[in-house]
Amino acid sequence: MNKINKSFIIIFLLSSATIWGQHKEFGLGFVAGSPTGISAKYWVNSINAFDFGLGYSFAQNNSNFNFHADYLWHNSEFFHSSEKLLFHYGVGLRIKTVVDGRDSFGARAVAGVSWFPSHTPFEFFVEVAPVFKLIPETALDIDGGLGARFYF
Repeated sequence: MNKINKSFIIIFLLSSATIWGQHKEFGLGFVAGSPTGISAKYWVNSINAFDFGLGYSFAQNNSNFNFHADYLWHNSEFFHSSEKLLFHYGVGLRIKTVVDGRDSFGARAVAGVSWFPSHTPFEFFVEVAPVFKLIPETALDIDGGLGARFYF
């Protein structure tokens, strides 16, 4: 393939990102934090979305797998900016499997900020989620992370 054809393909793909930008319903990406892993979001309308995460915590004495599912609300009026910044909050559930068998189940309350750069299919986010463990005992835990998603 010559340089002109490669350049044309690159320009086409980059320009098509303006068509994709936040008009898609499903985003898939990565989150780093507690836990670190895969993050997905499915928009059901312009305000609400389902958020899913599957991750692993690398804590030396407390290695574990986490799965969470949240229902989110997004507020575009929280920030006054020319950028598309959304405050999001919601509720959900978390299942945590620990190597030593201290598995747990709990309810999450999540809050964060999402940034959708103009004319791109990306979302960058930061969030924190207190987790109210219900099983095997009641206790408070916290999840949080920084991540990015690509919208298909």
